[in-house]
Amino acid sequence: MHIPDGSLSPQTYLPAWAVMAPLWAIAGRKLKRALSARTVPLLAIGAAFAFVIMMFNVPIPGGSTGHATGGPLIAVLLGPWAAVVAMSVVLAVQALLFGDGGITTLAANCLNMAVIAPFVAYGLYRLFAGRSPASSARRLIGAGVGAYVGLVVASASAGVMFGIQPLIAHTADGRPLYFQYGLKVAVPAMTLEHMAVFGFVEAAVTVGALAYLARMEPSLVAGNEAAAPKEEAQ
Repeated sequence: MHIPDGSLSPQTYLPAWAVMAPLWAIAGRKLKRALSARTVPLLAIGAAFAFVIMMFNVPIPGGSTGHATGGPLIAVLLGPWAAVVAMSVVLAVQALLFGDGGITTLAANCLNMAVIAPFVAYGLYRLFAGRSPASSARRLIGAGVGAYVGLVVASASAGVMFGIQPLIAHTADGRPLYFQYGLKVAVPAMTLEHMAVFGFVEAAVTVGALAYLARMEPSLVAGNEAAAPKEEAQ
């Protein structure tokens, strides 16, 4: 799902930077208020987990690749704003040191994998989980559904970013300057493989980790919503 340099026009990646800049600022402020001696190492472990899992890129039809991200799991455990920070750091390291994703397209990748996927996943998780106990099946179902849908929605967003390029960036005779395939090709190419394979991988990873933590450290699973009123009071 990493979008490389040269695939998006400035008309696309510059607005992505404009959107992500205030989101990064908000995430930094919220995370600063919520950080504790316990959550700092958890955030680092979550970022490391996301880094490792995203290194396993598998080619899919349409000239792109697919993978799980780990962002939904971070969102479920530590909140979506923590996921924004952790995933953005991971994506920046990957782009700068490993060439996985572009520099100009970093904000677009963060919008998809550090914002859309975690927030969609967290919203669905909270919808299913309610006030159920940490070990409740409702939490596991919500985490799985959220992780699956979050990744698919993020992949669709990436497909739209690719697919609009022929419409907004082309020569006088209509030849695309960047990505050459339109929405009818780009969106299915990005979403179908994530719906068929990678969404389930993301869901399995998220549910498996959450089930383990619910048994070994239930306070961690319930800790995110328990801290919410305190954060709102500030």
